[in-house]
Amino acid sequence: MNINRRTLLIAGGSLSATAVLAACGSNTGGLGSTPSPTGGTSTPAGPKVDLQQWYHEYGEAGVREAVERFAAEYEAANVTVKWVPGEYGQILAAQLLTDDVPDVFEVEQGGSLDMIRAGQLADLTDLIAPYLAEFNPSVMKRFTFEDKIHGIPQTIDMQLLYYRPSLLEAANVAVPTNFDELVAAAKAVKTADIGGFFAGNDGGIGVLGTVFIWASGNEQLTEDRSAVAFLNDDFYNALTSYRDFLKSGAVVEAASAEWYSGDAFANGEAAFQWGGLWSLPDIKAAHGDDVGVLAFPAMGAKGRPAVPFGAFGSCVAAKGKNVDAAKDFVKWLWIEQEDKQVEFSDAFGTHIPAKVALVPKATKLADGPGADAAKFVSENGFANDIMWSGALGAAYNAAVSNVIKDGKDPKKEFEAVAKVAETELAKLKG
Repeated sequence: MNINRRTLLIAGGSLSATAVLAACGSNTGGLGSTPSPTGGTSTPAGPKVDLQQWYHEYGEAGVREAVERFAAEYEAANVTVKWVPGEYGQILAAQLLTDDVPDVFEVEQGGSLDMIRAGQLADLTDLIAPYLAEFNPSVMKRFTFEDKIHGIPQTIDMQLLYYRPSLLEAANVAVPTNFDELVAAAKAVKTADIGGFFAGNDGGIGVLGTVFIWASGNEQLTEDRSAVAFLNDDFYNALTSYRDFLKSGAVVEAASAEWYSGDAFANGEAAFQWGGLWSLPDIKAAHGDDVGVLAFPAMGAKGRPAVPFGAFGSCVAAKGKNVDAAKDFVKWLWIEQEDKQVEFSDAFGTHIPAKVALVPKATKLADGPGADAAKFVSENGFANDIMWSGALGAAYNAAVSNVIKDGKDPKKEFEAVAKVAETELAKLKG
């Protein structure tokens, strides 16, 4: 998977403002309750309308050909795929300000706040409502804003913690179930030849930044989105606990590759590595069955496991020339055509189908670490709030770095973050 497709997942850790499942999971709905047909759509009487569908440039070979084939197989309209290289988000935002908008297009997390507020996205709430229980609940929670849904999830990417079971067994250490146990395990397995824990050459501060909020049992924002919701001792203790971990010598800070590569773990440079699900094939090729996966463990007594996820959603332009026809196409492709949904997730890299019941049909997720990873998203998945703005994210990241890297007092550092949040959120609320 190339870095473009991972952007929203990398952001999910805290590097930018926008980001970054099994059948037995917490979702009680299923395909059996609301059948989803997989056959072709019948052609209506009269001439077909023309629809244009936009995708960003995916790095995996074969994706472009697949989505063009999907479009060609739709019988109710003439769908043309536009492949958009470069800064897709900026190009799309500019195009949506014109009179020549794409009918269907993908957007990170199902639509930005600016797009929704500007009325650029058609409301798809009624379209997905009969099928809502089929989709991953964590993803649909993130895709819902003010009780409306503007995008249909296409596929899911995520971050998670890899570990080597054999190294834990050799050190007589159990698989960690909380952060304190992770620290103890990383120290126990560390040797002159292999490090304990790796999450990036910055010590993990960048990618794990917002994970500390969720893992300490907090949310980013209050329910009314008027202030941050994590300024308490549980969060402060999580930061200082990670700071102590970083100072312990068990954290690798100079690996051969970054956290998103998987190479450091595959090369045996660490017994634990925070990374992306997209690295699973390479890691399994290096270590075979000696691979386990975990959510980031709970931090503190009120903590909980956490994994960041991201998902592109298929959206419809509200001022397109054929809105109803575009909605029909989106429903056909991303709700009804389950064989295509599985192919999109499984044939080009390692991704999680957006529908819970389709996960076992993805070969890389049918069992073992892949199946565990998919379940984490349903049960422990989090994504940046839609109002976690760029300025707020930057202030937060700086404070996290000051606490963990520079030893500053967390309570004092985050006083400034609270003020930035109050200003930014008031501005975004309008």
